[in-house]
Amino acid sequence: MTLDPARVDVIAPNLKKRYSGVTSTVLRLVPLQAKQIAIASVGPKLPPEIPQIRIRDLLTMPRHPRVWHARRNNEMLTGLALKIILRQPLKLMFTSAAQRHHSGYTKCLIRQMDKVVATSARSASFLNAQAQVIHHGIDTDHFCPAPARRALRQQLGLPLDKVLLGCFGRIRPSKGNDLFIDAMIAILPDYPDVHAVMMGGVTDQFQDFAEDLKARVAASPVADRIHIMPEDPGWTIAPWFQAIDLYIAPQRNEGFGLTPLEAMSCGVPSVATRTGAFEEIVAEDETGTLIPTDNDAALQSAIRAILADPDRLARWSAACRPRAENGFRIADEAAALIAIYRQLLGQTDH
Repeated sequence: MTLDPARVDVIAPNLKKRYSGVTSTVLRLVPLQAKQIAIASVGPKLPPEIPQIRIRDLLTMPRHPRVWHARRNNEMLTGLALKIILRQPLKLMFTSAAQRHHSGYTKCLIRQMDKVVATSARSASFLNAQAQVIHHGIDTDHFCPAPARRALRQQLGLPLDKVLLGCFGRIRPSKGNDLFIDAMIAILPDYPDVHAVMMGGVTDQFQDFAEDLKARVAASPVADRIHIMPEDPGWTIAPWFQAIDLYIAPQRNEGFGLTPLEAMSCGVPSVATRTGAFEEIVAEDETGTLIPTDNDAALQSAIRAILADPDRLARWSAACRPRAENGFRIADEAAALIAIYRQLLGQTDH
């Protein structure tokens, strides 16, 4: 959906060809925000249904106050170029999800921003700038408990009457898939009614890593109860969360990490590492539990503890959906960002 740049008040660029978590954020938020404010994205590879302007429009668009909402270094730099060289009267805004110390170059760019947002308190702690924390949100209407879970499991080819543990997302060392597989090989012999499901995409770079995990499973005594599935070709992963009983998030590092939140919205608690925004998503002993990163003993101990206490697991499950709906909706994220846009634009009458 190509818009007239003269009618656009906010530009949320996506200046990267490869699909990433930042891309996902832009694609989720812009259509929702467009219902309330004149916003468009711009970038080399955007789906046609996303409100957008053409890259060449940046050079010729009429000068009037706009917000430029960057999420990457190159987008901050582009915004600065538009403002300084082309004299566009832009208000520059940056959202950071990174949980690492920034380079001097990045710090210099951030200092030029009119507004800085962090997606978690942990991300904000790495910024040498005042930042407002706005958590990512999800569509809680879409990620919701399954009305007929047994039928859903049958549709997905999963065991109907077993306890299912899930681990979803890209398969690579940073996601801790090896920790999950090793935990399942160690734990499942003691719990004959428990099965494990791992699913996610594998890039060429991590093909050997994925094949090694499959080999470990094949050589184990519980190979028939660890299901390594190819990436779901559908447009959503929601049914997989709806089908499981406990989500395992063993990431070694993460920017934000939506999967425990998506699980929680489906009524599924998590055992999650202390990385990304997991400490802000998972309420300890309420909707799951948190463990140190890259600690196989802690991971296995936490999983064993909850499998041995079905009443506690049921209590966690019951608390998940209300927590997801109270502060983690994508509509809340969109509204908080729009409030900033309007403030920067001086639209205080909304």
